[in-house]
Amino acid sequence: MSNKVVSLSELPAHVKKIRAGGRKVVATNGCFDLLHAGHVRYLKAARELGDILVVGLNGNASVRELKGEGRPLSDEKDRAEVLAALEPVDLVTIFPELRATGFLEAVTPDIYVKGGDYNSNTLNAEERAVLEKVGAKIDIVPFEKGYSTTCIIEKLRGIAK
Repeated sequence: MSNKVVSLSELPAHVKKIRAGGRKVVATNGCFDLLHAGHVRYLKAARELGDILVVGLNGNASVRELKGEGRPLSDEKDRAEVLAALEPVDLVTIFPELRATGFLEAVTPDIYVKGGDYNSNTLNAEERAVLEKVGAKIDIVPFEKGYSTTCIIEKLRGIAK
């Protein structure tokens, strides 16, 4: 696996080194189960908001809980490796919980980015509390219409029938 993939326990030390260089840390998170152009554009837009992009990746069990039986399509280690291979991504860490609270506590971002399918009112309250505690700015990147892993899976299922 890539040296860009770090454990959740190692993440604070990496962020401390990054901050020592005066760089701004941007964080985002998600399942990234079937990577598509919408994800790539989203990650590029997130990276442009700061100097370093750290991606928190939902582990297998949390993806299953969020998305349902049959998901994830790809194992967490494979998803992490694919994300780490993308130019805009500087670090990837897998977190096991349903919510990104522990990831956010570990990364203490300057900016936290979510896609346009969220707004500041629909963010999880626990995640929002961590972000307020660390003083992170919340930035919503416009949603890329026409891109959805769930829709791609549905299309594939339609073809397979």
